[in-house]
Amino acid sequence: MPNNEQYHYTPQDFRSDQEIKWCPGCGNYAILNSVIKAMPEVAAALKYKHHRFTFVSGIGCSSRFPYYINSYGFHGIHGRAAAIATGVKVANPKLTVWVTSGDGDSLAIGGNHFIHAVRRNIDINILLFNNEIYGLTKGQYSPTSELGKVTKTSPFGTVEHPFNPGEVVLGARGTFFARSIDAEVNLTKECCIEAAKHDGTSVVEILQNCVIFNDKTFAGFASDKETREENTIVLRHGERMIFGKNRDKGLVQIGMKLMVVKIGEGGVTEEDILIHNAHEPNPGVHMMLVNMDFPKYPVALGVIRNVTDSTYDDNVCIQVETVKKRREINCMDDLLHSGNTWEIK
Repeated sequence: MPNNEQYHYTPQDFRSDQEIKWCPGCGNYAILNSVIKAMPEVAAALKYKHHRFTFVSGIGCSSRFPYYINSYGFHGIHGRAAAIATGVKVANPKLTVWVTSGDGDSLAIGGNHFIHAVRRNIDINILLFNNEIYGLTKGQYSPTSELGKVTKTSPFGTVEHPFNPGEVVLGARGTFFARSIDAEVNLTKECCIEAAKHDGTSVVEILQNCVIFNDKTFAGFASDKETREENTIVLRHGERMIFGKNRDKGLVQIGMKLMVVKIGEGGVTEEDILIHNAHEPNPGVHMMLVNMDFPKYPVALGVIRNVTDSTYDDNVCIQVETVKKRREINCMDDLLHSGNTWEIK
């Protein structure tokens, strides 16, 4: 077993020397710090040397990430990050591959690649920055913009229902989905570490504030720590679904619905509160959690789903080895002497 000392890195080892070019106050700064803080712990957990880290991106503000991470990187084209990352992983299965992408990049032009990466369960980690707007192209509505949102491309309000990224992932038979907020640096870090440990496609949606084109879109539940404690619930496997500044609220299931209750009222005790099971194969409760609408419900954060299933890259490797064992042609001579042959005199 390798000595863990060999995998001892600091966040600074993963910070590049490039000048960061995001708008002052952008939530991406906090996300970058979360990821950089997570990488040394990922290296220790996976026993991976630094050279086994690769970041792939598409187009958008989030897609500058490969420049700011000291690792191998690939800045792709719009919407194609998941497709590129799939190729990188299949060709180099010993790498830990990370995709940084926005809600427009992954869910609009890249929607097909995104859902099929999830469906295939390729072992890549997708960090989905969701600011509910196109930021780099200057404020057009995106697939996650709320119905009625007034933007440069919807001056009278959008007439489209938005995607819920968690619902899309679960609908595509996703095996891992987590959600965080840019300001929750430690929670985002925790989600990244759990995503790295997961064997299969992991998607971490990070609600990110765009200070220029969609400022304070998450202010109702994410503006400050006290607001977040009252209006979000951080889910951890094996723990009861309790939230609130005073830890006096929780979730119970009645029939096919979740309900918010207050502990101590109407005879409700902590024992009545649901225990989060991220490993439950049936996605029913997970789907309810990702679909909880604020302000009627708290916004679900943390690792919501984390289940085991076969992965695309493992299945490819198994298939290749199986074919190798039973093939009759192993070299050029075998090929030249295969099939029908004739000797010409």
